[in-house]
Amino acid sequence: MAQTGFQIGEEFIRAHNERRKGEVQRDYEALGERLKRRGLAIDRVTGEASALSVALPSWAVGTGGTRFGRFPGGGEPRSVFEKLVDCGTIHTLTRVTPRVALHIPWDRPDDPKELAGFAASLGIGFDAMNSNTFEDQKGQKYSYKFGSLSHTDRAVREQAIAHNLACVEIGKALGSKALSVWIGDGGNFPGQVDFRESLERYIASIEAIEAGMPRDWLLYIEYKLYEPAFYSTVLNDWGTAYYVAERVGPRVFCLVDLGHHAPNVNIEMVVARLLQFGKLGGFHFNDSKYGDDDLDAGSMKPFQLFLVFHELVNGALRGRGKNPEPAYMIDQSHNVTDPVESLIASVEEIQRAYVQALLVDREALATFQRDNDAVMALRTLKAAFTTDVGPILAMGRLRTGGAADPLAAFRESRYREHKGKERA
Repeated sequence: MAQTGFQIGEEFIRAHNERRKGEVQRDYEALGERLKRRGLAIDRVTGEASALSVALPSWAVGTGGTRFGRFPGGGEPRSVFEKLVDCGTIHTLTRVTPRVALHIPWDRPDDPKELAGFAASLGIGFDAMNSNTFEDQKGQKYSYKFGSLSHTDRAVREQAIAHNLACVEIGKALGSKALSVWIGDGGNFPGQVDFRESLERYIASIEAIEAGMPRDWLLYIEYKLYEPAFYSTVLNDWGTAYYVAERVGPRVFCLVDLGHHAPNVNIEMVVARLLQFGKLGGFHFNDSKYGDDDLDAGSMKPFQLFLVFHELVNGALRGRGKNPEPAYMIDQSHNVTDPVESLIASVEEIQRAYVQALLVDREALATFQRDNDAVMALRTLKAAFTTDVGPILAMGRLRTGGAADPLAAFRESRYREHKGKERA
């Protein structure tokens, strides 16, 4: 069995919390009085906040990079086992990240059952499997330079289909129940790709993958406006993804990555539409200023993140119908920050936006919407968004065994320093 090395222990967290619990309690009680005047029970909200579950991406605990370079830091994980240790540390501190999404072949285990046992010893499990047919791997027979699931050559498509089904086999041994598929297929020049034929080839490939999955699995298809295909992308927007999911079958759903849209697209309305149509599979949370920047969640557009959760809470309250409960995952690239710190901060911002969405006075909002009162409708949303819900997040972590301030606890533990010595 792989070794964990240094870990942040329960005694350390208790000592961290002991120094803060008085302040947290006072802030919590003060916020509770404010929420009570608005007809909200703070303990109920705290319970819902603690029940939120967000998956961590294995690939994000290491430093990312750009076309121009990569600047790794000390103590980065060197194997999938060490990635799980870092992810387990984040869950230890936040208590809302119990699952990890693997990317194959980056994380291909020699023995999936050994990896599953190691994850269980850390108190975590596995989320959707993620396939990689957007870059060539050592020993690969056919290249994906000009596409994979939509390639003009049947042999290339069959190779890509086989890779996705191999990911499913690994996932079965790990306890996963879903496959997430993103492709970079498309064209960089006008005329390079036949728009209609390439989509038909993609759909046929997705049908083959869906047919080869266990019956209790779900398939998430992820669309993206551009990159690496800058002129045209085969699965370029939510409408195309919805068409594919609807055509292939009831186990296929759309995955929304917040960075995969044109600037200023109304993503919260996309979320509402997909929920309404019963085809919202889940999210890849991140943030952006210009495109697919993969910045920390909530770092650029926190109000947008809140509005997304407002629609999700709306959907849950109204009943999702045939739509499953959406799966939440982070998908970021940490180029200038400590990856673990960025993931901790992102988890907190995602949880913050969710809790703020729980505070919306939906009865008042519905009245203002019926009366076409735009000013008061916006004010109702802003009342929830501007509420400092930090005390709820902190109290939730205290009650579930996490750290009152997970980022501060991470730094106080000198975790990165310890890992720098362990991981050459």
